[in-house]
Amino acid sequence: MVTNALDGLFDGYGRALSVPEVADLLGMSKQGVYHWLRDGKITGYKVGSSWFILREELKSRFSEGINVPCLDEKD
Repeated sequence: MVTNALDGLFDGYGRALSVPEVADLLGMSKQGVYHWLRDGKITGYKVGSSWFILREELKSRFSEGINVPCLDEKD
C-alpha cells in the first residue's frame, strides 16, 4: 500500500523538513528540490533565507502522484 510505503520513507523525520533533508530523503540534489519548489511541484515555505517543507504536505503530494505530467507540460 502506498500510504505504508510513504510512512516508512518519512519515518524518523520531523514535521518540517529542510531542503537538504528532502534532498537526502529522496536521493536528489538540493538544487533539484529548489527547482521543484520554484515550479510548484512541491509546497514549501520561506522564512528569511531558509525554506522548509511540511512532511504531511509532501507525503500528500506524493500520494497524489507527483510523477504524473501536468497538462501544460510539453512532451
